[in-house]
Amino acid sequence: MVEMTIFGLAMDEKNQAPVLILKDLAGDRALPIWIGAMEAMAISLALNKVDFDRPMTHDLLLLSIEQLGGRVTGVEIVRLTEGTFYAEIVVDQGGEQRRIDARPSDAISVAVRAEAPVRAAEAVLAEASVKSMEGYEEVLKTEEAEKWTKELSKLDPDVKHKM
Repeated sequence: MVEMTIFGLAMDEKNQAPVLILKDLAGDRALPIWIGAMEAMAISLALNKVDFDRPMTHDLLLLSIEQLGGRVTGVEIVRLTEGTFYAEIVVDQGGEQRRIDARPSDAISVAVRAEAPVRAAEAVLAEASVKSMEGYEEVLKTEEAEKWTKELSKLDPDVKHKM
């Protein structure tokens, strides 16, 4: 598994779809994942530490895991099948590791809230990563998504994968 960081959220203007871009810590590969608008909003809210009076869905999942004696230790993007990414939320529960199947966007939303690392399988990166978007700083706020438009337009439509 390769540890990743959230490089940014952007809008693919061609498809009008949000894109979550992960970047390996070495900085030479980026993993774009096309996600839904609601999932992008959930990740953005967590990245920007927006608080609500009541828990949102991903907050509720994290609180449930914690109330049941678990701790989210990471999220892993484990495979890519027919253009669809698969992820697992890794939970330590009393010294026993448990894995919860999840869409990458939901898993990453939970990871951000739990301040847990995100990792991707080498096979996923070999199939779906693109050359890193050098020259761009990390962007965590959706208001700055325009900065991504130029880089996203360079991506081959055949490498676009979904959650």
